[in-house]
Amino acid sequence: MSNVRQIEVKADDDGQRLDRWLKKNVPELPYGLAQKLIRKGQIRADGKRIKADAKLKAGQEIRIPPLEHKSIDEKIKITDKDKAFIKSMVIYEDADVIALNKPSGIASQGGSKTKYHIDGLLEALADKDGVKPRLVHRLDKDTSGILLLARNAKAAKALGDAFKTRKVKKIYWAVVCPAPDRPDGTIKAPLIKAGGNNKERMVVDEKEGKSAITDFIVLENALHSAAFVAFWPRTGRTHQIRVHSELIGCPIVGDKKYARLPEQEETHEARRKAEADLKALGLADRLHLHARRILLPHPSGRKAPLDITAPLPPELKKTWKALGFSPNLKADPFEDSKS
Repeated sequence: MSNVRQIEVKADDDGQRLDRWLKKNVPELPYGLAQKLIRKGQIRADGKRIKADAKLKAGQEIRIPPLEHKSIDEKIKITDKDKAFIKSMVIYEDADVIALNKPSGIASQGGSKTKYHIDGLLEALADKDGVKPRLVHRLDKDTSGILLLARNAKAAKALGDAFKTRKVKKIYWAVVCPAPDRPDGTIKAPLIKAGGNNKERMVVDEKEGKSAITDFIVLENALHSAAFVAFWPRTGRTHQIRVHSELIGCPIVGDKKYARLPEQEETHEARRKAEADLKALGLADRLHLHARRILLPHPSGRKAPLDITAPLPPELKKTWKALGFSPNLKADPFEDSKS
């Protein structure tokens, strides 16, 4: 492939992490895009996939794929409106962390077809020295709620390690239709990316899939067969809650990717009617999934954990009101559960 670069790791870079090496040796490559290329296996070491925190060895050949000129060399100009938009999302900040309440409809990071995203607006949240915060995890474009940013390299490493070692507890709120047939439960179904033309979809695969476990509790039921459910994903697979809720026959309202009508005619018609009833209420045309709370060790090492709750956005408040749900229930109904 043309424009692919192979860069040799020099002796003085021996032992340096890949992400730091990239910042030094490929300065035109934005941090967020570098992370994405590493995840997708487009940045390689001696032809093999490599992780961002892997330590390099002198003599290794690092493959750098072609970079889109526009996305790299021409920064998206951030307008005053953009600055106000990203700043309006901030719900918590300290010396190490910023927490955003991300709206539905905006991606966390960019891609070949995604030019407007959170990562591209972070310059507006730079500190007095011009250092902008970094994303430490992602949230689906259609999901609203808590998105954490690290304000410095030390915090980024600490937060990243917390996610890798599963020391992060995330609670999501959702509206599903129909309601689950039991008040609570645990869904265990390994997930893997679908092949072919459905690469953006995740599917259950008992043999090849990665372990995926989700706890759920039904908090309230409503007319029209809908239910207010809290989810606790014990693992962090892509689209995990969306796939698991559909798997038990209770897709999230507004999920255009995973909500499928059942094959059984009786169940099929019941769900169609329930969905029609919900539509008649004028609910927002969006995925009804919200990252409500996050709990994890604070990156500074302080004793008190980082514990943040994100309010429901206006359009979901409207749904909660229309269905008679309580928007002020405690953020974590799983507090009495074993971690």
